[in-house]
Amino acid sequence: MAEAGGYSLYRELAPWWPVISPSVEYADDAALIGGIFAAAGRPVRSVLDLGCGGGHVALYLKDGRSMALVDLSAEMLAVSRQLNPDCEHVQGDMRTIRLGRQFDAVLAHDAVDYLTSQEDLSSVVRTAFAHCRPGGLAVFAPDHTAETFRAGTGGGGGHDGTGRQASFRERTSDPVPGDGWILAEYEFTLRDADGTVRVVPEAHRLGAFSRDTWLSTLRAAGFAAEARAGVHDGNGAASAKVIFIGRRDPGPP
Repeated sequence: MAEAGGYSLYRELAPWWPVISPSVEYADDAALIGGIFAAAGRPVRSVLDLGCGGGHVALYLKDGRSMALVDLSAEMLAVSRQLNPDCEHVQGDMRTIRLGRQFDAVLAHDAVDYLTSQEDLSSVVRTAFAHCRPGGLAVFAPDHTAETFRAGTGGGGGHDGTGRQASFRERTSDPVPGDGWILAEYEFTLRDADGTVRVVPEAHRLGAFSRDTWLSTLRAAGFAAEARAGVHDGNGAASAKVIFIGRRDPGPP
């Protein structure tokens, strides 16, 4: 696994995260996940968020729930604490962390993009199973799968009340098709309130596992597994994201 916490974006650039990737951009994904929670059949009152990053998904899901937010990067956890002071924050590796308690739901949003080997994927799914109570569910929301990935370019950014501005350009490619990982090349342009400008390039190696790999890994850990593609956000708009759901058997009545 290329440690997400080791990239500059999640270390020295972490204080820029709310400007580079504003929280509003996570509203649609959070609506999709919230809909899955609402349809779980049992109330989802406690959630473990593996790889919470800056806490932007948790911001939309925490109302009425207790949430424990885990991330490898101390700098990103500091950003999330500012946004979600009412949530528990724990520094740890999603592959190995064990909190010794279980939750109604375990969530792993786009931090799972940094899983680039079958071993890492299996480890994170086992972590989710260990923390998922009987009858609970685990939700995995990667940005890419082998079937849905398309090379391309994009970008984004924003500004904040201090006068800071940030933008980024992104180029994604698949250098070795079929090997389970892709490359995302970024260029971050950061303009501070005093007018100082920095340009920071960085390449991230990301996973793009097949649908069958996700489902078989969930089942091997003990989950009943399903994939939802073409799901809809809270406004009824279609999403290309594939979300993988694992349900833990509730056991005897």
